[in-house]
Amino acid sequence: MFPRPFWLQRIEQAWREAPIAWLCGVRRSGKTTLAHGLGEDRMVYVNCDLPTVEDMVRDPQVFYRSCEKPLVVFDEIHQLRDPARLLKIGADVFPKLKILATGSSTLAASRKFRDTLAGRKRLVHLLPVLFEELPAFGGVALGKRLLYGGLPPALLAEAKRPSFYREWMDSFFARDIQRLFGFRDVNRFNAFFEYTLRQSGGQFEQTKAATAVGITRPTVESHLRALEITHAVTLVRPFHGGGQNEIVKMSKVYAFDTGFVSWARGWEPLRPEDRGELWEHLVLEHLQARFADEPIRYWRDKQGREVDFVLAHRRDEVDAIECKWDPGAFDGSALKLFRGYYPKGRNYLVTPSGDPAYTKRYGNLEVRVCTPSGLHP
Repeated sequence: MFPRPFWLQRIEQAWREAPIAWLCGVRRSGKTTLAHGLGEDRMVYVNCDLPTVEDMVRDPQVFYRSCEKPLVVFDEIHQLRDPARLLKIGADVFPKLKILATGSSTLAASRKFRDTLAGRKRLVHLLPVLFEELPAFGGVALGKRLLYGGLPPALLAEAKRPSFYREWMDSFFARDIQRLFGFRDVNRFNAFFEYTLRQSGGQFEQTKAATAVGITRPTVESHLRALEITHAVTLVRPFHGGGQNEIVKMSKVYAFDTGFVSWARGWEPLRPEDRGELWEHLVLEHLQARFADEPIRYWRDKQGREVDFVLAHRRDEVDAIECKWDPGAFDGSALKLFRGYYPKGRNYLVTPSGDPAYTKRYGNLEVRVCTPSGLHP
């Protein structure tokens, strides 16, 4: 088992704020392994996939009274008939217990969670292996992380197996999408998902997607919403407010993992330009992990000039983040234009070679050149 201390700390922080930590993330991202990392000697582990568990927790009060350890883990809790009642009783009647519940999606995605446990839970979204976690995973090379992806079974494999990605897609539909949303046509859904993987990192046009896949626009909307709820894609919406020619509506879509993007696009081996696109995904994952409570945006004008990511910490102060595999290829013209509209905030150029971090001037702009680890709240 490889240590993931950042995520263990996130769970402990969640418990300092609420009795229930909801650990979500895509299938095979390591939720079960992370839960066991909390310490077998201090937890009661419950695998809700087992049919006997339903009877074991039928009377929640009797179950909780029998727990002799301070932590209770309900793995895949959405498999139970009434998980919301079980968690609510645990939080309200046994306040000294710390409860961890895992699932692939948000609570609101499941009809079993009509009560979303407001005030009783905190969300921890487990992401694929981050850039800063690579040394702990045996020092896996960055190029391998981009090509294979960050799901631990794929990342640690000796060779990239296309069958892993196909089997994951089929399991994802059967165990998450079909159960949570009732979609029946696996071929149509997977065709849309693969189209989304191929478009990952770009602006997403729903009408164009409908035409390409051969489905209606309402179907595109429902499928895209399902992918977002289950964390299979992230929609990054445009930042705007100060310029006349800014994009204000069209979101960019990013798939959850670089390995699936390279698989869907047939990228093997990776070319330098492929690495640049996948590197942008890896930076986004770092932002999602480290800036979990802040909306992540992008900026673009109607002439196509773009800043990769924008973090609006305060109303009049926004950080601009540009991602480049090769820092020598950075052109600061779009950033300069952006700062004409929004002059206050920090400028970052995030690159694999930015360690140690340093500051460089591009015209009248000061830009901090760093790795993802150099981004600070």
